[in-house]
Amino acid sequence: MKKSYIYFMANKNNTVIYIGVSGNLLKRVYQHKTKTCKGFTSKYNCDKLVYFEEFEDINQAIVREKQLKAGNRRRKEELIQQENPNWEDLSDGWIFQF
Repeated sequence: MKKSYIYFMANKNNTVIYIGVSGNLLKRVYQHKTKTCKGFTSKYNCDKLVYFEEFEDINQAIVREKQLKAGNRRRKEELIQQENPNWEDLSDGWIFQF
């Protein structure tokens, strides 16, 4: 079964958080980092992966994405703090090959 993910991208100063969903996290993070998809993340320079969750089903991931987007920023920051207190780029060291 194909995995799906929800993920948070942040800008350098952690002032902007973008929430997305993808069936291919590696490829999607690469797209954000290289700004190949013009939109919110390229406009606000959100190129740092700071949080993600894995799901067995894309529908579960979409439900979770909507739940997280409906929440306030404080709840998003708390999730990041629990798993990644220094807001490091979790994709550092990933090898992007397609």
